[in-house]
Amino acid sequence: MVKKKTLPEEMKAINRINDYAFKRIFGSEEGKEVLINFLNAVLQLPASKEIKTIELLDREIDPTYLLDRGARLDVLAKTVQGTLINIEVQIGNQYNIDKRTLYYWAGLYHGQLTQGQQFKELKKTITINIIAFDWFPDETRYHNKFHIQEVDTKQLLNEDLEIHFLELDKAKKLKRKPQNTLEAWLMYLNNLEGEQLEEIAMENPAIKKAVTIEQAFMKNKIERRIYELREKAVRDEISALAGAKEEGRAEGKAEGKAEGKAEGKAEGKAEGVQDSICKYLEARFGKASLEAQKKLRTIDDLEKLNWITNRIYKQDTIEEIMELLR
Repeated sequence: MVKKKTLPEEMKAINRINDYAFKRIFGSEEGKEVLINFLNAVLQLPASKEIKTIELLDREIDPTYLLDRGARLDVLAKTVQGTLINIEVQIGNQYNIDKRTLYYWAGLYHGQLTQGQQFKELKKTITINIIAFDWFPDETRYHNKFHIQEVDTKQLLNEDLEIHFLELDKAKKLKRKPQNTLEAWLMYLNNLEGEQLEEIAMENPAIKKAVTIEQAFMKNKIERRIYELREKAVRDEISALAGAKEEGRAEGKAEGKAEGKAEGKAEGKAEGVQDSICKYLEARFGKASLEAQKKLRTIDDLEKLNWITNRIYKQDTIEEIMELLR
């Protein structure tokens, strides 16, 4: 009997909804085939209107995503018709995904116009949220799609706003083979492994391509280190969310110590920013960054540290980093 080929061990450890890994798989030039297949599965357009080509837009909204546990790292693309499509992965439930979504959608929509342009030039803007928690009450519906429409007649105001929510936990609970391309992608994003992953990859060349990109990504030591830093940042964010209620109760019992607590928090936050930047420098530049790390530790002004944080990811060499720290 021929033994079935299995995936490398390192592949079994990857978290595909780590937003750094997701960006590398879906938001790279190499991954355009992957992105297009995924988008067509989500948008469910008629065959004549399916996306064939797409332009990736590399924007600098959150250049310091590695250093901020609450930062967002998304994929933004534009179709040949000019439609903007934004994809974001959200792991921790911050209990604001509805308002957060509208806020970022609005930024993309109004950000299309420059001075002198007319409103008629605004293009359709689509947001796709991939969330690792339950948000809507229906326990089985894993895909929800929203437009602006009249309450009684259901007539659309226009087609410019389109928002999708993909709930991964609900897709995982299906406990059956995927019945369509979207379900296959959701199973992939739920970190499917082994023979089941091989099966859906054999049926969908784009998923097979995604697995190939993963393998190269996880074998790159620098990429994997950055991925691990992002994993830690997200774990810290989830822990912070879980502890928020307890902290609120504790603060209610310690009003008399508020001033001292605020000072302590400021000092602790500055040290935390220093730690995050140093970890990034170590991951990217190794021992060559030791002098820069030492210099950074002498900066304790939080405003200055935040200024550095907003620029450090754009520097390509350790010399540029040192210049930034002066």
